[in-house]
Amino acid sequence: MIIPVFGATGQVGKRVVQSALNKGYQVRAFGRNVEYLFDKENANHQLEVIKGYVFDEAEVLDAVTGADAVISVLGGSIDGTDNTRSLGIKNIITQMQKAGVKRIVALGGMGVLNDASGHFIIEAEDYPEEYKAVGLEHLHAYQYLQQSPLEWTFVCSPDILDQDHTGRYVTNADYPPSPNHFQVAAGDIADFMVNEVTADHYLRHRVGISRL
Repeated sequence: MIIPVFGATGQVGKRVVQSALNKGYQVRAFGRNVEYLFDKENANHQLEVIKGYVFDEAEVLDAVTGADAVISVLGGSIDGTDNTRSLGIKNIITQMQKAGVKRIVALGGMGVLNDASGHFIIEAEDYPEEYKAVGLEHLHAYQYLQQSPLEWTFVCSPDILDQDHTGRYVTNADYPPSPNHFQVAAGDIADFMVNEVTADHYLRHRVGISRL
């Protein structure tokens, strides 16, 4: 299985790369600063490192062509000046359609889940102001996926802990899971995303996730 990973150098992305390699998948690690992922002393012939820009149509098209599925864990600043999460996923979606690739598992934020009233959490009056800008980025990314014909899954994480896979986490469709501790290990997000590529438990759904 061939899987391009966009945002491969972040705390979740690098663990997605490793998790996919551990499953024997061929991984295309895409990003602007991906060189350090390639260790000549411990080279993995299943890992292809692609230095590219997620807004570049040709580079993204080349990365997704021939792939079986795509994983996107795009990041960026959270102050409202960075549109990587939304416009980056928009370009990935466009190029996947050109290449005939249908499956994508992407990372977003918890604010895009529904609250008990069925509204987006980000719309609540008490939603933290400092997270609204990045929350809107996640919302726009979700809307681009929702409007596409792709077989998408949008993982809406709470605070991400820089920790490896523990296996102790819970998920839920469209709403926060129970229990919800508002935290999850980066390694557990990676584990879930790589497994979901083939499990298809949450096709065209948002996913709430939390540590146990």
